[in-house]
Amino acid sequence: MSRPDWIVLVLTLFAIIAYGLYKGRTSRDLDGYFLANRMVPWYMVLLGIMGTQASAVTFLSAPGQAYTDGMRFVQYYFGLPLAMVILCITFVPAFHRLKIYTAYEFLEQRFDLKTRTLTSFLFLLQRGLSTGISISAPSIILSSLLGWDIVWTNIFMGGLLIIYTVTGGAKAVAYTQQLQLIIIFGGMFVAGYMVVHRLPEGVGLSEALHIGGKAGKLNIITTGISEKGFNWNDRYNLFSGIIGGFFLALSYFGTDQSQVGRYLTAKSVSESRLGLLMNGLVKVPMQFLILLLGVLVFAFYQFNPEPVFFNQSQLDLLARSKYKDSLVILEKAYGETEKTRLQTTSLTRQQLQEIASAKAGYRSTLKRWLNDKEVGGDDNDTNYIFLRFVMDYLPRGLIGLLIAVIFLAAWGSIAATLNSLSSCTIVDFHKRYSKPLSQEKEFQFSRIYTFFWGVFCVAVAQLAYNLGNSLIEAVNVLGSLFYGVILGIFLVAFYRKRIGGTAVFISAIITEALVILLNVLGRKGIISLSFLWFNVVGAAGVMLLSELIQFFSSKLNTRHKD
Repeated sequence: MSRPDWIVLVLTLFAIIAYGLYKGRTSRDLDGYFLANRMVPWYMVLLGIMGTQASAVTFLSAPGQAYTDGMRFVQYYFGLPLAMVILCITFVPAFHRLKIYTAYEFLEQRFDLKTRTLTSFLFLLQRGLSTGISISAPSIILSSLLGWDIVWTNIFMGGLLIIYTVTGGAKAVAYTQQLQLIIIFGGMFVAGYMVVHRLPEGVGLSEALHIGGKAGKLNIITTGISEKGFNWNDRYNLFSGIIGGFFLALSYFGTDQSQVGRYLTAKSVSESRLGLLMNGLVKVPMQFLILLLGVLVFAFYQFNPEPVFFNQSQLDLLARSKYKDSLVILEKAYGETEKTRLQTTSLTRQQLQEIASAKAGYRSTLKRWLNDKEVGGDDNDTNYIFLRFVMDYLPRGLIGLLIAVIFLAAWGSIAATLNSLSSCTIVDFHKRYSKPLSQEKEFQFSRIYTFFWGVFCVAVAQLAYNLGNSLIEAVNVLGSLFYGVILGIFLVAFYRKRIGGTAVFISAIITEALVILLNVLGRKGIISLSFLWFNVVGAAGVMLLSELIQFFSSKLNTRHKD
């Protein structure tokens, strides 16, 4: 990056830290540190919910997802608006009425201590691991593009946000997320404008969309149904999005403390509801526009040389391997193919198909080389598409802004998560299993636990580096392994009043083992089931098993009485 880019990047990041430290001053107790004294207006609740959900992965991988697979990923969020309505009717008033700090306190009042502890533990386990991966994913991409050391990138990515998160708690998170989202959306808007601005004369937004549509990139609605029937392994279609996405959203926003903690900070039930409902209305169009950016980048590369591989660091790796001579030949042949495509004014459909086939063949060869055990490369360059365009074509200064956007998007979600991990640790474990503490001691321990979880997540990020190209997928899959079961526990709590704690506790353990088994079988190719359906299996499994266990338990008790 150039000097102006570094200046923009550094000033933006330190402005956020300073703003968070300034706004984070609050009362030195749990109510102030974790819930901002329950005085946050609805629009900040909305921005907090959006900032927590929209991680750096969203802004890095979504444009590349649309570039390669089209816009059908937007269906992933189709179940979200309905989930927001259910939450506003059931979850929100119950949580506010009880004046709780974490969602899992409700479970002890409804069931028993062991059910609360189990659910909180499942949250801490999956959230701690997935947050580490959320740090690692953008760090790997930035280190590859900019040549930074991955260890220091992880420390820099996670370390700076720990400063204001530890110091200011929920209030610092809320106010910084507000500023972060303004900068993020501004940066993405500028990027979209620059894509269209750099198109050839006479080619505008409508023409770019026409090109994307002809290439099948505007496939917003897909059913997943073919001549062979419904494809259960198809991740993004109308049915998996509405059904699986509904259960995932209901669990994420209703039982994940990183989100529950955002709307518990609201002034009232109506403020929480308004923030959630607005999120349901805004999220789908927001994701649509981010994906649309990828379609515009695709149209841009129809008039400009498209890299044979977007992750330059992997090409450099091949250049140092036994394939270095073959790489030179392949890149020269690919360059000639691109030159023919760009310089020939009129190509027949057959010629275009032949060129596309040839390019696919070159990329397939490259990926085969990268997968060679002696090379040990990463054959997935989808997540590098948007940033490669940024690095190659945006003017100085704007590159620094877009890099800052990645940091801020990561910080927005990670800071809220660290706050929620700390709140569960102090409220669900420390306070529950230790002697009573003074308000000052509770406040001090809360800061310590926030710092601990920050260090833990950075450490996981270092280990997650070895996962390679499965990082982006791992975040979603990891959540789906636990969210369904946690949701099932809460659904029983709200809607099946006759079921007790022991029945739901046993059913949760059995169902969690089943979901993990399904994931293992799926990875081995024994079964074919997309991870979104794990949320349905988990929720339904807990509800059905708890019904059965409670029924037979009641029967046995009746016999003993007789």
